[in-house]
Amino acid sequence: MRKDKELEAKKREAEKKKQRRDKQYNQNRTSQQHEAVAFRNSVDIQPEWTMLDQIPFTTFSKLNFNVGEPEDLAMCGALEYYDKAYDRVTPKTDRRLERFKNMNFFKVTTSDDPVIRRLASEDKATVFATDNILSTLMCAPRSVYSWDIVVQRVGNKLFFDKRDNSQLDLLSVNETCQEPLPEAKEDINSAHSLSVEAAYINQNFSQQVLVRDGGKVQFQEQNPFAGDSEVAASVAYRYRRWKLDDETFLVARCELHSVMESKNGSVFLTLNALNEFDPKLSGVDWRQKLETQRGAVLATELKNNANKLAKWTAQALLASADVMKLGYVSRIHPRDHYNHTVLSVQGHKPKDFAAQINLITNNMWGIVKSIVDVCLKLAEGKYVLVKDPQKPQVRLYLVPSDAFENKYVEEPLPEEEQVPPPPAEEESGGAKPSEEKDV
Repeated sequence: MRKDKELEAKKREAEKKKQRRDKQYNQNRTSQQHEAVAFRNSVDIQPEWTMLDQIPFTTFSKLNFNVGEPEDLAMCGALEYYDKAYDRVTPKTDRRLERFKNMNFFKVTTSDDPVIRRLASEDKATVFATDNILSTLMCAPRSVYSWDIVVQRVGNKLFFDKRDNSQLDLLSVNETCQEPLPEAKEDINSAHSLSVEAAYINQNFSQQVLVRDGGKVQFQEQNPFAGDSEVAASVAYRYRRWKLDDETFLVARCELHSVMESKNGSVFLTLNALNEFDPKLSGVDWRQKLETQRGAVLATELKNNANKLAKWTAQALLASADVMKLGYVSRIHPRDHYNHTVLSVQGHKPKDFAAQINLITNNMWGIVKSIVDVCLKLAEGKYVLVKDPQKPQVRLYLVPSDAFENKYVEEPLPEEEQVPPPPAEEESGGAKPSEEKDV
């Protein structure tokens, strides 16, 4: 009898071990699939590039810098009014997402911006960037996919730029989700296809929720990128200056998308849309849950799209938007990635939303300040910051002066040579931001 009990106990233990092994195998398999899908360098590392530094994200967590209030140097463009009817849209009264093919959306990089060039020539600052680029740096610890930012040191000035057709112009989908997306690039649910779809949805959503043929709030200067015959999307560019230290000022172009009137005057908005592509994959069906369990839907999005939502929040804070409007846009059918419908629109105050997702302003600026400090020590030339596709760290490379230009011919290194092995556990390589202290 005793032997039977011992035998049963051994069988149970063996079964538990098998279950643990199976679970570990499946977790590893999922992780490998995820890496195969999206974890590649956003830019091909070239043989002639010189790696100068690698900065682990662990050094970012304790950084802290109180930047103070910004100063507006210029306001350009025009804002159309938000249509408050969209605040009452529900899954039962959804609105088909329209297409605005004749509308122009401008994604101009920092050094090509005529207003920034003017401000640089007037010595208004040392460092220049856009809200998109700054938010990428500020939220870097939340990023999983690789990204890259071009850094140009010209005289005593520093320009943070993006490449033409950069992934920064797209929007990641399910970047921080544990479940891998399909590997084939042509699959409508692959990471690349979804990012293109999300960018398209956001552009159309931002125009659809405006009052048609309504009035506009026109700012001091015209849209700096629109030609005479071009119809520009509703956008205001706020060129703002922050003081990083007695000798260093930073100017960034920040975007506002719409305006509302309230008892206290004009209220500025940013407009962004989350998109549902397959409820079976997310486990939360928006059409069923948005009215009754709105918090659960947002919680799932915060888990699966932590980096994207943090970047939108950072951009709203940089522009001093009063309200962030988040749209919930879904495919009409899970296998149709061309036709969509607006199920709901929710408003959030950027500071409150930042607190909800634990996005700390002083830490965001601490990260920017630390990277600016590293880059200001560089000699004149062109550099690129690349988020490591496999590890939570960013690498700094010196690149040829004609890199990323039309005449520059790229011959990528073999895949196995693109990411050199880290020299040590800390994975540091030269100058890096200071840790555990205010910068």
